[in-house]
Amino acid sequence: MINVGIIGFGTVGTGTAKILVGNRDLIRERTGTDINLKRIADIDIKRDRGIKLPKGTLTTNADDLINDPEIDIIVELIGGTGIAKELMLKAIRNGKHVVTANKALLATYGNEIFSAAQKNNVEIGFEASVAGGIPIIKVVREGLVANRIKAVYGIINGTTNYILTKMTDEKAEFADVLKEAQKLGYAEADPTYDVEGIDPAHKLAILASLAYGAQFSIKDVYTEGISKITPLDIEFARELGYKLKLLAIAKQTDGKVELRVHPTMVPEEYLISKVDGVFNAVYVEGDAVGATLYYGRGAGDMPTGSAVVGDIADIAQRIASKSNFRMPAMSGSKKPKMLMKMDDVRSMYYFRFAALDQPGVLSKISGILGKHNISIVSVIQKGRHESKAVPLVVLTHIAREKDVALAIKEINRLKSVAGKAMVIRVEGKE
Repeated sequence: MINVGIIGFGTVGTGTAKILVGNRDLIRERTGTDINLKRIADIDIKRDRGIKLPKGTLTTNADDLINDPEIDIIVELIGGTGIAKELMLKAIRNGKHVVTANKALLATYGNEIFSAAQKNNVEIGFEASVAGGIPIIKVVREGLVANRIKAVYGIINGTTNYILTKMTDEKAEFADVLKEAQKLGYAEADPTYDVEGIDPAHKLAILASLAYGAQFSIKDVYTEGISKITPLDIEFARELGYKLKLLAIAKQTDGKVELRVHPTMVPEEYLISKVDGVFNAVYVEGDAVGATLYYGRGAGDMPTGSAVVGDIADIAQRIASKSNFRMPAMSGSKKPKMLMKMDDVRSMYYFRFAALDQPGVLSKISGILGKHNISIVSVIQKGRHESKAVPLVVLTHIAREKDVALAIKEINRLKSVAGKAMVIRVEGKE
């Protein structure tokens, strides 16, 4: 029998416990290993979680689990980078295998944690840290082990995908949809980590580390959120044949890896553009397998708990069989990271200017773009008003980020352009 201790009895902890208890016989039948949930630690052990547990299972002291010689696997589900890090490292030093859903911790202190695990000959399971119930870690680390990963595109934050979907379907403003998402429990009271792209940036750092064999952190990911997106931009995207998504993107070009999270226009015929609501999807392109797409729920008690229990079962089987095999936590991530500077990233671009409806304005704008090596695919101008600014939309061919920044800075200084331009990157074929 393999004993498990869970630290953190919140949403994911409850889902994990329900699966371990309710599906214990099924898991034993499929894996040949009996996995027993022995202890759960949380600061609140009075609240009813809708699960019956044997007397003495609950404790408010995490050390009761970490110091228990009968517990083989510690599951860390409290989140954050403070006490979670201390408890995880203490468990590792005590020879416990660890399973976690903590993307922020791994994206910030991954090197330290994985080094400690290797030193103490224990495993770290972290499937639940990226895309909830989608087993994308196992796919990249094991299923696609024979492939050089060319690119990863992910919708890996359900909150922002829900907001953009509602804005698209209902032509609603960001602030209004955010309030609705908070009422429904899809967005936190403080939604910053989601709507400003920090949460998917943590997840992308983990995925990229696996895909490219180098330890990337949150600091390596260029990050923009969706708070500045308007229904007007969504409507123009639709007119141009695109949908707006918050994408996490990793690509390798000439040995360098670009890592970025930002609002992105995706061709509406692409499968990933059809992923709506709170659902997640990850597109992975390998040199041998080609394009693959993985879809499912990226959050929630049971989907995320499913991923946690998958890791527990993998580790439990190796313990029970006394196997010395250890899958490298980050696929042997010993390579120096070759990070592409954001200035050198190349993409298509969407620009929206508030331009005065005067002769020569488009000529001035196109002249500045041409001077900075940016060529135009199409132009849309809506409305006519001699004294007020009207939207002028430009879609470009592939251009370099640095050139775009210089051109936009110059255009924003034009007297015939009101305010700052909206800039959104565009993925897909020209």
